[in-house]
Amino acid sequence: MNYAQFRKPSRYIGNELNIIRKEADLKVALCFPDTYEIGMSHIGLKILYEIINRIPNASAERVFSPWIDLESYLRANNLRVTSIENRRELGEFDIIGFTLQYELSYTNVLNMLDLGRIPLRSEDRADNFPLIIAGGPCTVNPLPLAPFIDAFVTGDGEEVIKEIIDLFYEVRSRKSEVGSKNDLLKALSALEGIYVPSVHDITKQKIKRRIVLDLDKAVFPDAPILPFASIVHDRVAIEISRGCIKGCRFCQAGMIYRPLRERSPANVLALAQRSLANTGYDETSFTSLSTGDYSGLLQLIRSFNMMCAGSHTSVSLPSLRVGAINSEVLKEIKSVRKTGFTIAPEAGTKRLRDVINKDFTDEEYDETLTKLFSEGWNTIKLYFMIGLPTETMEDIDGLINMAVRALNKGRQITGRRVNINVGISVFIPKAHTPFQWAGQAAYADLRKKQDYIRRAFRKRRINYKGQHVENSLLEAVFARGGTDSARLLENAWKLGCRFDGWTEHFDFKKWESAAEKTGIDLYAYASRSSDPEEELPWDFIDNGITKKFLQAEYQKAMQGDITIDCREHCYGCGLECKERTNDAGAELPAAGADSTGTGTYGRRDVTKHSPVRLRVLFSKTGMLKYLSHKELMISLFRAMRRAAIPVSYSAGFHPHPKVSFGPALAAGIEGLHEYFDIELSTYMNASDFIMKLNAVLPEGLGVHHADAILPNERSLNDCISGYAYEVIIDKTAGNHIHSFMKRPEWQVSRDKKSVNIRAMVKKAEIKGDVLHLFLEDREHANVRLYEILKEMLHA
Repeated sequence: MNYAQFRKPSRYIGNELNIIRKEADLKVALCFPDTYEIGMSHIGLKILYEIINRIPNASAERVFSPWIDLESYLRANNLRVTSIENRRELGEFDIIGFTLQYELSYTNVLNMLDLGRIPLRSEDRADNFPLIIAGGPCTVNPLPLAPFIDAFVTGDGEEVIKEIIDLFYEVRSRKSEVGSKNDLLKALSALEGIYVPSVHDITKQKIKRRIVLDLDKAVFPDAPILPFASIVHDRVAIEISRGCIKGCRFCQAGMIYRPLRERSPANVLALAQRSLANTGYDETSFTSLSTGDYSGLLQLIRSFNMMCAGSHTSVSLPSLRVGAINSEVLKEIKSVRKTGFTIAPEAGTKRLRDVINKDFTDEEYDETLTKLFSEGWNTIKLYFMIGLPTETMEDIDGLINMAVRALNKGRQITGRRVNINVGISVFIPKAHTPFQWAGQAAYADLRKKQDYIRRAFRKRRINYKGQHVENSLLEAVFARGGTDSARLLENAWKLGCRFDGWTEHFDFKKWESAAEKTGIDLYAYASRSSDPEEELPWDFIDNGITKKFLQAEYQKAMQGDITIDCREHCYGCGLECKERTNDAGAELPAAGADSTGTGTYGRRDVTKHSPVRLRVLFSKTGMLKYLSHKELMISLFRAMRRAAIPVSYSAGFHPHPKVSFGPALAAGIEGLHEYFDIELSTYMNASDFIMKLNAVLPEGLGVHHADAILPNERSLNDCISGYAYEVIIDKTAGNHIHSFMKRPEWQVSRDKKSVNIRAMVKKAEIKGDVLHLFLEDREHANVRLYEILKEMLHA
């Protein structure tokens, strides 16, 4: 398949570093119902990939939702969606596991099943079809997808995935029951944390959430797959804790991931060190729901910076709550490279923050801004929510004022204008939260508030990014949806809905048509509220937190009462939290030491040699011909880090490797003689450079020659002006080519000017089915191969 015809072909080519291709008796497809760059940013997918592939008789392969262009191609050519690892069709797997992160990905779940020629509804799937399982945070209310999924996993998946695979083998090994789906589902229904719609009676049975108690004993990948494509979170990501102790009343994750569990600092550093060495990333993110509350965060970052000293490796943190930011942490973060900074005030007034249990004062907010701007940040992201219970226009004005205060504080401290980026999302009432009984604010009111905020920010040149109210409306429908919403989902998919979280493909009119067909009033469904004493459709999922606790939190919200950090006072949520044993002063690995106490990452003895420049010849072939020029450069940069090549870096807040490339080669074209120049900070002879770099390059990239060049050598772009191509052509193309070559000139419109591309073609020879082209840049215009081929082959 020619992937160059599709948007972002590197989504589909595979061949990534650390990919696992394994033949095993039991085959599992890990399906993420969104694009590659979103799915590959999900830590849970990486964990399951690692766990399953460690099991001798099982294998895991990844399947992502194909973009619209590839889907159209698959359907037009009667092809099926396949895995990345072995191009295996979905129907050839034993188990298909979907990750449910976001309600607006539900139509993609149905679409992927259909692209795999698998019946959508469980009742229509015979024994010869794979077992369809789903996990992730959305399974705390599995009802909207219950007709389509055979079994749901609720809670942490690290332990239960092994139990599922063992059970699958056990059932299949019973000769009299081979291939019996019903027997398998009955057996699965006995496992803790698994809901089987066809077996469980949800009016009588509770499904208890699975909880991994010790993160240090849980599997976490230290050689994650390294994408060629630029993914959403393109860095090493280490989960330093799971759960949260703050109890924001709108936050589902803060409730369903309780109790708080921390990974030890020594383990975090060891994982980070091995992951960096195995990927070549230059940034690590310490992730959790509330990273600022991690015990000994400052010491952890300091130890990380010591470990990576001299390697230009930075650390970043996800959004932090206002009270968790201190100057020492900021100094450590910016010591290598200033990464972005995000804080989430959520609400614009102290009154509303008390309602949602976001406990900080206006004074603490000002102190946080002062610290950020004083430490050199001039771009800050703020996240707020609108439509929260009890919200008034006074709260909306407070939100606007907080953004303006940030703008003014930045100008006051830095002496220049700063960039304030504000993200505004709409409150979605979620199952298993204190606000699960509250309805979403009225659609018209939300639109009015969004327009009001947008106008206010435009006047003050504050960057605004808002979530579409229509998307939020549907998210609210499915977040608290019952089994009746499954018919809405199926009808919407049949009308062509998919990628509903993507603005360019979201079509609300189709959803309105599906709702009318189903008899569901979307607006009433999303905004409905209920009595806290009322039974809720998802109550059969036992999240571990009692309904009594959630009811009490709802009442406190209506009264504006705060529930303090549960480390300071236990409110009896229903979970038994163990005392945390992580010692903020615990001994951490020595700087540069790996997990065994030997070896180094990112450290080297720098001698006083003058910088050395090399001109390097390399090739890009096979599947890697589909890399864009930027993806190619990043792949080589990361390979140099894995090979410990002593690359020189520029100075400043954002240092870059001193590597420059020759003219860019378009995606889809193999390059046999490509060049880059590199400056080394210490001496390395050319043969050692080639050997070390080739040892870590992925299949399809190869370095063939390197020569030392003078510091004042002309740049590659100045040196290179001619290009030789070999193009496989159809036999009928010869006449078009001859016609083109006979013309003295051939004008095309480019960038509002006319360019004679015929003058760029110095020679065109046809030998068999191969066109040999020799092209040359002109003084005021450079060669564009596809442009020339388009004109030449249609002459």
